[in-house]
Amino acid sequence: MKYTNKKDAKNIRKLTLVFSLIVLIVLIVVLGLSSLTAYILAKMHLLSDGNEGIQVSHIILFMAITSLVMGTIISIITSKMILSPLNMITSKINSLASGNFGTRVDFDEIVTRVPSFSELSSVFNKLSEELQNTEMLRSDFINNFSHEFKTPIVSISGFAKLLKKGNLTDEQRREYLDAIEEESLRLAYMATNVLNLTKIENQSILTDISSYNVSEQIRSCILLLEGKWSKKNLEFQLEIEEHSISACEELLKQVWINLIDNAIKFSNDGQFITISSQDKGQYLCFSITNYGIEIPKTKLDKIFNKFYQCDESHSTHGNGIGLSIVKKIVYLHNGEIKVVSENNSVSFHISLPKKPNGVK
Repeated sequence: MKYTNKKDAKNIRKLTLVFSLIVLIVLIVVLGLSSLTAYILAKMHLLSDGNEGIQVSHIILFMAITSLVMGTIISIITSKMILSPLNMITSKINSLASGNFGTRVDFDEIVTRVPSFSELSSVFNKLSEELQNTEMLRSDFINNFSHEFKTPIVSISGFAKLLKKGNLTDEQRREYLDAIEEESLRLAYMATNVLNLTKIENQSILTDISSYNVSEQIRSCILLLEGKWSKKNLEFQLEIEEHSISACEELLKQVWINLIDNAIKFSNDGQFITISSQDKGQYLCFSITNYGIEIPKTKLDKIFNKFYQCDESHSTHGNGIGLSIVKKIVYLHNGEIKVVSENNSVSFHISLPKKPNGVK
């Protein structure tokens, strides 16, 4: 067994020694009680066997030696049985803390030694697996984000150089300026998403709550994204009535923009996007459905993870942050969100309380 450093190994040896001493102390107490019992019985002449050579002191000495020997043997065996798996898990935790996220505990070996440690080993393996997945997603995000960030910068630089050369028609100049503006907005959007994720993840209490028309907010978000859906000749089918809600208007705006932008991004050209609503008493339920690329069932439970992208080819723009932001905002409002993908469609279903907890 290898430990991450000498200090850890020393601490584990101390733990083993302490455990062994505790076992010995318990056995010595038992020895004292046994000796006291033997002495009392001897005084009452209940240990007499007719042999004058046998003294009570001999009996006590024999019991003391036997108890010490047995105590030593039992403490060594017990400490080895109990502390060996604990030492193993401690070593694995140290390895995990050092950044070795592929570390796993041998479940069968732990259960064989100490069955009660089975849950601990199972939780540890689940933790290390989650950390490993997060590290992989983080690494993938850095690579993807670097690529996504670099592409518009290169485009802006290229068009700027063309503009500096001059000898351009008015149409070309407008085209290059439009491209620079579009790529600049794309950069700003990516930077804003990263900042929003950091801000929202550190937020645990919902603030800036106000009552407003959420249906009007959704329609405004559609208009804000007109430049994107008009390029793909998409149409919107709105099946929403007028609803009022008490919520953080700024945060919910990010929910609608991210979900509608996502629907636009993965819709086939010429298709339509359906947005519907239902009033269910204390809750408002919204659905946003697009038709085009279907999400595989194996990926449905991962799409809300930070930095995760279903499109592994990265043929579409994105950095895996938007849906993570959406989920966090919905949960801050004590709501729920789920996704269903079937028949070449993807539907996001959001349920929000009309009034968050604590709002009258």
